[in-house]
Order: sequence, then structure tokens, then C-alpha cells
Amino acid sequence: MRIRMIAIALLGLSMCAGCQPPQLNSNGGGDRSSSTSATQVTRTPAAPDASAGEDTALTELSRLPVKGRAAMTGYSRDQFGPAWTDDVAAPGGHNGCDTRNDILRRDLTATALKPGSHGCTVLTGQLADPYTGRSIAFRCGSSTSAAVQIDHVVSLGDAWATGAQLLTSALRQDLANDPLNLSAVDGPANVQKSDADAASWLPANKPDRCTYVARQIAVKLKYRLWVVPAERSAMARVLAACPQQRIPTDSDADVAVPAPQR
Repeated sequence: MRIRMIAIALLGLSMCAGCQPPQLNSNGGGDRSSSTSATQVTRTPAAPDASAGEDTALTELSRLPVKGRAAMTGYSRDQFGPAWTDDVAAPGGHNGCDTRNDILRRDLTATALKPGSHGCTVLTGQLADPYTGRSIAFRCGSSTSAAVQIDHVVSLGDAWATGAQLLTSALRQDLANDPLNLSAVDGPANVQKSDADAASWLPANKPDRCTYVARQIAVKLKYRLWVVPAERSAMARVLAACPQQRIPTDSDADVAVPAPQR
């Protein structure tokens, strides 16, 4: 957990040091076909269900396999590709902006964009934080950017232990940059969450818990991950308070990434 906390802090600073957009390779990111030490099989995210968004999150939860947690052997952030690369097949990929700024533009209001960044880099904005219920001012800078961080709703560590290690490197890279799995949140809350699943961590802001768990279910269904027994029980307890909660889809307004302003 301590390693992840340090990595989060350094990543946030590097993404916004001098408020410069991250440097990407000529193809928009890293090599999506590089091999890893984990055994890989060709798996694709589940095809969109005709009823996606119509069934309740409780119903969708019942579709997720329940298994034990796999070993973390071979896990590292590098297994999910270059951080915030634009070189992905996930929604918002290849739009010319790094994923981190895509999510900041989506989730912050009253944003000011950096001139000359092709409508990508967010300099300032205001976040209605879903995890704490607080309003947080964001300012791009080496000592200020960490106040707002981008959370993987299904953490990469949890994803690795529940099926992502069986995905191809390209699909793991998509998972790490999929707007469905990303949310701008309070920095300290993100650090506190670390790699926890729903059995170990839930947002302090209780009104957000149904939406949070529904989003985790949507991500796990899309990438064919599983849940562990305690995680499934925790999700079911949350959703018992909101039995009509729907799972989000890629096209939902609070998930889709806005196009950069050119």
C-alpha cells in the first residue's frame, strides 16, 4: 500500500509538473503488444448487452462469477501500460489528450484550459467530490495537483487479482484508461482506498455508495473480471438500500469523455 501511495503522489506531480501535457510516443502512447511475465490469453471485454443499463445493479451483480482472489505474483503498475496513455481502444482513446486530463475535463466544472494545449490540459477547476461530498478547488501545479487525483474505481491491484492478469496487455491498458473505470476524486480519499475492493473500502459519502458499487459491477462485467465472496456480499448490502440502481454504460453523460476544445 505504501508503494502505491508514493506512486500516486509522484504520478500526479509528473502529469502536472509545469502544467505540461504528458509526452506521448509518436503513436500516442506505449507499445501495446509488449510481453509480460504473466501468462496471457486472448480475452475481449464482453460485448455490450442489449439490455445494458436496463437491468438493476443487483441483477447484474448476479452475473459476475464468484471466485477466490488470485495471487499478486507479477503485479506492477507497468502491467497496465504507460500511465494515462492516449493509445487505447477504450472510449476517448486517440483523441489527442492524455487520459488524466480527459477525466479532469469531464468531472470538474468552471475549468480553465492551458492555452496551446489543444484544449487538453486543465489548469484550474472545481470538483464536487463523490467520495467525501466536499467541493475541492483544483489548481495544476507541483504542490497543488495532488488535491484531486484520478481513481481507478476498480483498482488495478484488485483487477489483477480478479482476472486482469489473464487479459492481454492491450486490454489491461484499456482497462486502466477506460472512462467507465475512472473518476476525479479527493486525493487523500484515493490514497486511503489504495487497492481495496468494496469489502474493505467504501466512500465516506454514503449517498455515493450505490453509484460507486454499480460502477464497479459495470467495469467487472465489461472486462470479464470476477468478485470474491466478501466483495460480492458487500456490494449486495450496499445495493439493498437502492434496489433500482442501474449500472452505467459507456454512453452515459457522467461517464463519456467530452471532446477536447480545438
